[in-house]
Amino acid sequence: MSQSNYIKKVAIVGPTGTVGTFIAKELLALGKHELTAITRKDSPAIASMPAGIKIAKVDYDDESTLVAALEGQDALVITMNPQAPPDTQLKLVRAAAAAKVPFVLPNEWGCDMADEQMAQECLLGKYDAPVRKLIEELGVSSWIGVVTGFWYEYSLGFGEQTYGMDWVNRKWTFFDDGETKMNTTTWPQSGRAAAKLLALPIEPETPGSPSLSDYKNKFIYVSSFCLTQKEMFATVLRVTGTKESDWTITYEESTKRFQEAQKRLFGGDRTAFVVQLYSRNWFKDGVANFEARRGGVANDILGLPKEDLDEFTRIAIDRNEKGLKYH
Repeated sequence: MSQSNYIKKVAIVGPTGTVGTFIAKELLALGKHELTAITRKDSPAIASMPAGIKIAKVDYDDESTLVAALEGQDALVITMNPQAPPDTQLKLVRAAAAAKVPFVLPNEWGCDMADEQMAQECLLGKYDAPVRKLIEELGVSSWIGVVTGFWYEYSLGFGEQTYGMDWVNRKWTFFDDGETKMNTTTWPQSGRAAAKLLALPIEPETPGSPSLSDYKNKFIYVSSFCLTQKEMFATVLRVTGTKESDWTITYEESTKRFQEAQKRLFGGDRTAFVVQLYSRNWFKDGVANFEARRGGVANDILGLPKEDLDEFTRIAIDRNEKGLKYH
């Protein structure tokens, strides 16, 4: 580990992936870290790796290659597809401990996993909780979970399954009364949050000043917007110049939607996973409004900018028109 009070070397898994692209971009733009991509030897992503990132080729079935790649690193940032083998993160965590990496940012980047009931009900907890538990049991690294809520332009543009908008067919589904608030974050803001977090001093420089140590084995909450579906619909109307009468609007109970989606999922319909995940977070218990539930967000601590809602709504609509599901 670096001897200064700041993190210098950062290893990242998935720097060309969905959110990883933005995290890598912001880390490079900040210019305070040496960035190393941890990648499989045969990964096609190597060819599209951004300039300025070192490459460490590994074999996930050979822990010694992971340990060698992580030696000397001050932090490990994990971003990967949820469909990756469940033990991939565990292998990285064990190697990080063997290499004495002080900080690990696990593959969170979404729902508030501090709410254990929600985490179990939406089925993500069984993947994420063991990772944090193993880090604590090994006792070498500290984890920091970055909670962003769902990604705004991705989720709004995904389709009816997520935030209720089907732009192409001018249909909108409101869950319950459409008035439940949810924190949601853009991809660029997610990237900035990770970069600014890792730029904090490891220990406070003055009494009470923010530091990485404040978040050891804890979650940090960041957000772009805190919105209801009705507010999302209003920004879509503004951006597109459409009227409410141009849309077919339906209402659906979030709890019923969730239960039916899980029934489909357990019956073998994997496409229902997204519906059950999002509908659980739209429950009236306000589980996705972590700004209210967790006493605010860390945007000011990290110096994150305020963003233009309509700008990202335009991006979401463009994604929906093009049928883009992923980055």
